[in-house]
Amino acid sequence: MSSYQFDLSIITNGKFAQMLLDGLITTIQLSSVSCVLAFIIGLNIAVMRLTSFTPIRIFAQCYLEFFRNTPLIVQLFFWYFGSFQILPTFINDWLNNLNFEFAAAVIALTFYTSAFIAEDIRSGILAIPKEQMEASRSSGFSYIRSMHYIILPQAVRLTIPPLINQFLNLAKNSSMAMVIGVGELTYQARQIESQSFKSFEAFFAATFIYVCISFIISGIINIYDKKVLNPMGKGTH
Repeated sequence: MSSYQFDLSIITNGKFAQMLLDGLITTIQLSSVSCVLAFIIGLNIAVMRLTSFTPIRIFAQCYLEFFRNTPLIVQLFFWYFGSFQILPTFINDWLNNLNFEFAAAVIALTFYTSAFIAEDIRSGILAIPKEQMEASRSSGFSYIRSMHYIILPQAVRLTIPPLINQFLNLAKNSSMAMVIGVGELTYQARQIESQSFKSFEAFFAATFIYVCISFIISGIINIYDKKVLNPMGKGTH
């Protein structure tokens, strides 16, 4: 039998508890901003992927292939170390004045996740009977207006379950931002471990918090689905 005693001081110690709280706040901020931006970009890429205008469709396809087939950690390093080479000076200065590490993580997480969200939404769009688009166009709606008012609201409703998974994945993937120095939850757990030499307790606390975040995200989106998207209690499938 192991004689190891779990040390609660990781949680009760004011210094360590504050470090975990700071990491949690940063994780929530990073995940929230990236989720919103990834959904907006993914929605637009999905529509571009289905347009009949060839250059836009090819651009959307290249976007999907590039970001879905490149490891997230490579993208994090690219935006952190390489963005100075491709972004205008005034943008780099602006990002530095904010928090460059945080901004680089947001950019990487946004582009990476938006590619997966775009494919989920595209699947939802393709599930809508094409007769609805034809009826909308015959009524005088443009392609964009038809998508905005008729197709996308239904497609998003159909893709709520996979979108939940993508948002959860983004929240968990935010832990990789520690490699570029973002002080999120995993980064803070690593700092606690290095100061206290309590590896199990430090990462157990971080794991528990991540599990709570996942349950909260799932609960919020499911409530939104039931109360807003499906007020009559109909399923999303």
